[in-house]
Amino acid sequence: MEGGGPAVRRRSRSASARKRSRDRAQSRVACSPPARKRPSSGAGEEPQPAASSPEYNNDSEEDMFGDYDSFSGNDSLLAQVDNMEQECIQSIDLTSCTKNMEDKATVEPAFGYLQLQNAKSKELFFSAAGNITGFRTEEENHLRITSEQENRTLEPGDCFLDDLPSSQLLYFEEMNKTSVDSRKSSEWQHTCLTLESLQQRKNLIYSLPTSGGKTLVAEILILQELLCRQKDVLMVLPYVAIVQEKVWALSSFGIELGFLVEEYAGSKGRFPPIKRRMKKSLYIATIEKGHSLVNSLIETGRVGDLGLVVVDELHMLGEGSRGATLEMILAKILYTSKTTQIIGMSATLNNVGDLQQFLQAEYYTNNFRPVELKEYVKIQDSIYEVDNKAENGLTFSRLLNFKYSTNLQKMDPDHLIALVTEVIPNYSCLVFCPTKKNCENVAEMICKYLNKEYRNHRENEKQDLIKDLKNIGKGSLCPVLKRTIPFGIAYHHSGLTSDERKRIEEAYSAGVLCLLTCTSTLAAGVNLPARRVILRAPYVATEFLKKNQYKQMIGRAGRAGIDSAGESILIVQEKDKHLVRDLVNSPLENCYSNLFLEFTKGIQSLLLSLVGLKVARNPEEIYHFMCGTLFGVQQQFLSKEKSLSAITREALGCLIEKGLLKGKTTSEKEQKSQSNLEITQLGQATYKGSIDLAYCDALYRDLKKGLEGLVLESCLHLLYLTTPYDMTYHCRPDWMIYFRQFSQLNSVEQKVAAIVGVPESFITKKASGQAIKKDVDNCVINRLYLSFVLYALLKETNIWNVSEKFNMSRGYVQNLLNSAASFSSCVLHFCEELEEFWVYKALLTELTKRLTYCVKAELIPLMEVAGVLESRAKQLYDSGYKTLAHLANADPETLVKMIEHLSRRQARQIVSSAKMLLREKAEALQEEVEELLKVPTDPAEGLLTTLP
Repeated sequence: MEGGGPAVRRRSRSASARKRSRDRAQSRVACSPPARKRPSSGAGEEPQPAASSPEYNNDSEEDMFGDYDSFSGNDSLLAQVDNMEQECIQSIDLTSCTKNMEDKATVEPAFGYLQLQNAKSKELFFSAAGNITGFRTEEENHLRITSEQENRTLEPGDCFLDDLPSSQLLYFEEMNKTSVDSRKSSEWQHTCLTLESLQQRKNLIYSLPTSGGKTLVAEILILQELLCRQKDVLMVLPYVAIVQEKVWALSSFGIELGFLVEEYAGSKGRFPPIKRRMKKSLYIATIEKGHSLVNSLIETGRVGDLGLVVVDELHMLGEGSRGATLEMILAKILYTSKTTQIIGMSATLNNVGDLQQFLQAEYYTNNFRPVELKEYVKIQDSIYEVDNKAENGLTFSRLLNFKYSTNLQKMDPDHLIALVTEVIPNYSCLVFCPTKKNCENVAEMICKYLNKEYRNHRENEKQDLIKDLKNIGKGSLCPVLKRTIPFGIAYHHSGLTSDERKRIEEAYSAGVLCLLTCTSTLAAGVNLPARRVILRAPYVATEFLKKNQYKQMIGRAGRAGIDSAGESILIVQEKDKHLVRDLVNSPLENCYSNLFLEFTKGIQSLLLSLVGLKVARNPEEIYHFMCGTLFGVQQQFLSKEKSLSAITREALGCLIEKGLLKGKTTSEKEQKSQSNLEITQLGQATYKGSIDLAYCDALYRDLKKGLEGLVLESCLHLLYLTTPYDMTYHCRPDWMIYFRQFSQLNSVEQKVAAIVGVPESFITKKASGQAIKKDVDNCVINRLYLSFVLYALLKETNIWNVSEKFNMSRGYVQNLLNSAASFSSCVLHFCEELEEFWVYKALLTELTKRLTYCVKAELIPLMEVAGVLESRAKQLYDSGYKTLAHLANADPETLVKMIEHLSRRQARQIVSSAKMLLREKAEALQEEVEELLKVPTDPAEGLLTTLP
C-alpha cells in the first residue's frame, strides 16, 4: 500500500482455516451478492449508510451520545470479508491486483511481536485486523456504494457491504476519495499504533478531529489486549445508549474470536463480575457503572485482571458530577494497579499537560480530517468564511441568492429556507436549534413554504416511516411529525421516545429524511452526518455557545466515507457579532477537575470509597492518594484559599459528622500519628449502592419508615421509595391531575400517600385553590406525583397514554422510567449492605426488572438483547422468536424476510448479540457448576503438616 498504512498487516490464512470459516458462514447465511446500483425515486439523492442508534438513556438522565465512527460487526464477519475479497479479485485484472496486494503487505503490525496464545485466535485476529484498513487496491472502484453524480440509491440490505462493520463501511466508502486522503488516514493510525510508548505499555492520550478514526485505533488495541495478552478490558463510554450500541456492535467479534462482551449500564451489570477461567471479558460500561465495577474489582483483589482501560470522550473529566466520577475511576486504577494501561481519546482537548500529568501518559495528536470542513458565519444576507488569517477572523464569501416575499421574510427572517433548499433533498442537512420547542417550530415553518414537489421524493418510504411511528405509538403519532415527514423533514430531541428517535435516525441515515431540526444533544456524537450543518443561533437554551459545543455541532458536517464535502453555517444577529468572532477564533476550553466543586458527589464520595475499599486507611494515605488526582494536579489553580491537605481534612470531617466514617481528624502536625479511619454500615451501603451523599440520610429514613407499614397490595409504595430524589427538583405537579389520579386509587393505595406524608386534604385543597396552613415537604409531594406516573406506566406500559394523562412529554416520561430503574438498582445494592432491610432485597429485585423493561413479561427475554427495543421485540415475538434461544439460533436471512424494515446488517447484529448474551449466561452457569464440583483441600492435611 502506498505511503504506509495503519499498523496492521493482512496475514494469509490457510486453506483449511478459510474453509472452516466459510463452512460456519454457510450454515447460517449465504454471502450477499456484490454491490449493485438500483434506480431511485429521487434524483441526485445522496445515500447514507444505515446507522442504528439504540434508545437514548444514560446514567445522567440525558439523551446525548459519544463520538462514534467505530467498527461493529456481524455474526460471520471474517467469512464475509474473505468471500467479498474473492468476488472483487475475480472482477478485476488479476495481474494488477497481484502487484497491488504484494505492495500492500509491507507494514509490520504494532503488535506483531506478540505471540497469541492459541492458533485459532491468531489467525482470526490478524485476518480481521488486516481488513480494517488494508484493502486499498485497484479494486476500490468496484466497491463504490454511492455516487453523488448518479441519480441512484442503494437500498439498505441489498449490498454485501451492509454485512461489514460500520467502520469498515466508512473506510471502503472513503476509497472513492483521493488516494492522498486514504494514505493520510492510514499514516496517522500506523504512527499511533506503532508508538514506542504503546509497545512499552505506557498510558496514552490521543486527540483528533471528529471522524478522524480515533475509535478504530482503540478497538484494535482492545482486541490486542483480549487475544494477545489474554487480559480483561474495560471500555468506558458516556451514555447508556452508546454502551448498548457498542455491545450490539462488538458481540459478533466476541463470538468469532472467543471473548465475552458484558454490558454495564442502567440497571444491568453484576458486581463483582464473574471471574472467568477460560475466556476473557470486555466490560462495556457507562461512567457510573464503570466506577461501581472498578470498586468491586478492587474490593475482591482483581483489579490487576484489567489489562486495559479505554476512555472515550476524555474531555468529560471537566463536566460536573459525571466528570468527578470519571476522575475517581482513573485515579483508583492508577493507584491500585501498576499493570493496567489507560488509553484516553477525545476530539476536544486543550490543557493536555494537566491530563498527561494526572494519567502519567504520553500524548499523540494529529489534525487529519478525511473530509474538508468549511466554516461560515451568516450575518443578515451575507455569508462570511471563518479565516484565522484575516484581521477579524472572517472573510466575505457570498450573498444569499434567494427571492423572499414580504410575508416569507417575516416568517423566516434568518433565511433558513434559502439555506436548506440549497442542499435538500439530494443531500442531508442538520439545523441545530436552541430549544426543543424551537426545533418543532422550525421544522413546521420550513415545510409550510417548501414546494410540494418535495413530497414526491421517496414518497412510499416516507409513508412507511409514518406507519412505523404510528405502530411505535400504538396508534398515536405526533401531529408535527405527521405534517413534516411527507416533506422529508423531522425534529429530533429528548421529547421523543427511544423507539421514535431510533426509527427517525434510521430513516435519516437511509436518505428517506433529508433534514433534521435538533437540539445540541445530538451534536455529542450520534453518527447522523450531514452535507451542511446550520446553527440556528449561537445559544443553547439561553446560554451562549462554548467552543467545545460549537466544535461538536459543526463536526457533524462532512463525515468520512459519507460526504465528499462538509460545511457549517452559524446564523448570527448583529448584537452577537463580536461574541461570535471571539467564539470561532478562540481555543477550546480547558478541562478542570470537578472533585471539589461537586462536593458530595465528588471528593466526599471518593474519600468514603477509599476508606471502604481499604485503599487508604488514614488521612496521610488519603492525602497521598489525592495528590495523584487531576484535582491534586490543578489544586493551586482551583482552590487558592485552602491547601489540598486542608480540603481533605474538611471532607473527612463532614463524613464523620454524617455518620459515614468513624474516627477523628486532627491538626496537620498530628496527622502522621493518627489512627486508622473505619467505615460505618451506613457508609458501606452508601458507597456500595452509589448513592449520592446528599440523599443517603433521606433514603435511610424513608426505607426505615417503610418497614413500619409497607403497603404490598400494589407496587405504589415501593415505586415511591425508588423514585429518584434528583428528579423532584424539576417536577411541577398539575394539581387537578394530581387529585384525579389520587381519586382513582383504591383505599389501600390512598393510604400510601398518608404514610409518606401527603394527606388527602392537602391534595384536595391544592386542586381547589384553597389556602393551606399546614406545610408539606415539596420533595415528598413531587416524589409521590412522579411515583403516580411510574405506577400508571407499569399498569399500562403505554408511554403515549401516560404522557397525555399527566400532560408531560413522552420523552420525559421515558427518561423518568429509565432513571427510576437505575435508582432502584442502586437502592437494592444499598439494602444488601444493611441487614435491617433484608425484606427489600427480593421486592426490589423484581421491581428493578419491571422498571428496566416496562413491557409485558413475555417480551423481557428479547429486550435483554442489546439494541432490541419494545417495537422490535414485539415484531420478533409475533414472528415466533419468543425466547433468547430462538433468537440466538435464528437465520438472519429469515429475519430480514419476516421483520419489516430490518436490514441484513441489523439482523446479523441482533443474532450476534443474542448469541453473546446466551453464551454469557451459559458460561456463568458453567463457572458456578465447576466451583461447586471443585474438590476442596482436606483441612486435616494442613493440620498434619504442622504437627512435629
